[in-house]
Amino acid sequence: MEMLTQHIRRSLEAHIQGCLHHGAGMAVLCLPQPFIQWLQESRLCTEEQILLLLALIPHIHPDFFTPIIQELLPEGGDLPFLGGVRGKNHRGILPTGETALLVLAGTDTQKRLQIQQTLFSPTHFFARHRILYLEEVPEGEPVMSGRLILNPDYVTLFLTGQEPKPQLSPHFPAQLLTTRQTWQDLVLPDETLQQLEELKMWLEHSPTLLQDWGFAGKVKPGYRALFHGPSGTGKTLTATLLGDAVKRDVYRIDLSLIISKYIGETEKNLANLFQLAENKNWILFFDEADALFSKRTEIRDAHDKYANQDAAYLLQRMETFEGIIILATNFQNNLDAAFIRRFNTIVHFPLPRPAERLLLWQKWIHRLPAHITMEKNIDLQHIANQYELTGANIANIFQFICLKTIQAKLPIISQHYLQTAIKSEFKKEKKLV
Repeated sequence: MEMLTQHIRRSLEAHIQGCLHHGAGMAVLCLPQPFIQWLQESRLCTEEQILLLLALIPHIHPDFFTPIIQELLPEGGDLPFLGGVRGKNHRGILPTGETALLVLAGTDTQKRLQIQQTLFSPTHFFARHRILYLEEVPEGEPVMSGRLILNPDYVTLFLTGQEPKPQLSPHFPAQLLTTRQTWQDLVLPDETLQQLEELKMWLEHSPTLLQDWGFAGKVKPGYRALFHGPSGTGKTLTATLLGDAVKRDVYRIDLSLIISKYIGETEKNLANLFQLAENKNWILFFDEADALFSKRTEIRDAHDKYANQDAAYLLQRMETFEGIIILATNFQNNLDAAFIRRFNTIVHFPLPRPAERLLLWQKWIHRLPAHITMEKNIDLQHIANQYELTGANIANIFQFICLKTIQAKLPIISQHYLQTAIKSEFKKEKKLV
């Protein structure tokens, strides 16, 4: 066993040291350059580097362990002390925690326990950043017999140098928000812009506050903001632009995939979401948050009990999440008061007033091609004063009138098309013109 341990360890160390010191001839494997660069920047100790490489090896050298075992057991057999399991599709050996203990500590019981308590501790760098962990094992089996799992995002990062963007799915109930618009396209009242400054201030200066000034651990982690106001007033666009400004991805949470009619499932879905978002530097945007963050009810049956537990769990995760959380709602009064107290910033997005509506109309007109003009009898000031429309309403109207103009092959936007589109928007929202 000692010979096997030394053989594997020397081989792994040769791969790492050979690549890190540019001595390609020393390494049996050619390790991916992004992985080498990450090791150089991370300043891991030798044991941590070996553990990481053990978990990565099946992805770059599927039969790494096979020749080693064949050399020791030419007639076949098993080496239980080596650990390792076979995958469902993968035909090579997948290392387990027992494999890592053998390579790093041999048969030294004291050292094996030390490695287990440090490298596999929940407080270790690997666990805190969800880089590497052990697969859960059936009840009663040794914890260290679990397979070494390297986070798929890090597998991609180590092999390609690219951090993958997760896609909307039942396993990841969120969608990346992107926009071609800029802050100049957003029309908000001065009061709203001033309220947003608090959030901008945190996004820009929180690293200095937490790290340079030493406030980490002394103030609550992360930042929580509430955007409230009627639909179509710019809440989603503002969240997206904030992310663009500080180079952070903004993910809109799909509440239809979070909330479950089955008892306990909503809390489980929330736990998975926050676990995936940890240490990602994302902004989580809960749109139409009333469904999940609404006022807790009196307990009349088991579903009410668990709904309140879901709300309490969510409150707890919001408080400990180190990233940015933005909740958007059309009606602030629908939210539980316990949630309201936890927000660092509350930003109101009111319906645009006549002056703001006029500016929105003018911005859309300036986007028209040079050869397209507006009918002379169109009075934008009158329209802005008379029709209480949101930015989203005006965008829909302009899309309609532009398509109608293109269809009719006209060089002019007509008053008739404009009035038809305005009536259509009011009708959709069941309002009288």
